[in-house]
Amino acid sequence: MAECYRDAYGLDPELAALPGCLALDQYKLLLREAIVGAHDPANVILLEIDPGRQKTRCDFNVTEQWFGVRAVDVRAVRRRGNRLWYERDGQWTPIERIYNRTIVDELERRGIEMGFDFRDHLDVEWAGHPNWFFRLSKFSLPYLHHPAAPAALFLDRAGKVDHPERFVLKPLYSFAGLGVVVGPTQEQIDAVPAGRRAEYLLQERVDFTPVVDTPAGPDKIEIRIMYLWLDQMRAVNTIVRMGRGAQMGVDHNKGFEWVGASAGFIAS
Repeated sequence: MAECYRDAYGLDPELAALPGCLALDQYKLLLREAIVGAHDPANVILLEIDPGRQKTRCDFNVTEQWFGVRAVDVRAVRRRGNRLWYERDGQWTPIERIYNRTIVDELERRGIEMGFDFRDHLDVEWAGHPNWFFRLSKFSLPYLHHPAAPAALFLDRAGKVDHPERFVLKPLYSFAGLGVVVGPTQEQIDAVPAGRRAEYLLQERVDFTPVVDTPAGPDKIEIRIMYLWLDQMRAVNTIVRMGRGAQMGVDHNKGFEWVGASAGFIAS
């Protein structure tokens, strides 16, 4: 997208589209190492729920075009002993490495049955083990104490909350904004069952300031940084989202124009 913008609008070629002035070929090599590793791409899968119906399907298609790694539905994977298999071009093929895009919360919410369990002792490598979602998630927010990090605390430790409208109530392990209440009332906080309050957090509310003028009105902007964790963590890409809804993301900006994904450029 960034390169399309550069071509369409004649942008300065000195503006970098990737952090650290990373070239696209370098980015592809790093991404290949993170996803494929030392394996034959035929033995690596991108694991997802209904990949053909996900909003990120275009990304899955590019992953296959670049690296030969196909997106596979979790229900299509079979277990034999401690090995996993999937059908590729009519042939059952062993899986040696999994680029995991499956969200456990969605598995449970939809009651999806799989032919294996993430907790099984399997002869397979993970590019993003399912446990990472629990370690590197909203669960980490109460432990971050920094001027750039909004204050957060687990709901079971919150006690009485003054001015709850200044906070956001979040389930720890949901995704895509599911279950998030911006500016909750005390009644909404009290409605969380006592036995589940440790699974929620209250985070200090941050109000986005609209800074980008569009034909449909000023947009808020969110910039996420993508890291790869190989020998060390390295910033390799940015994800830019624009919106005018209560939250960022597709589901919270339906019906609006001039919202959604965009591309960022970095001045060297």
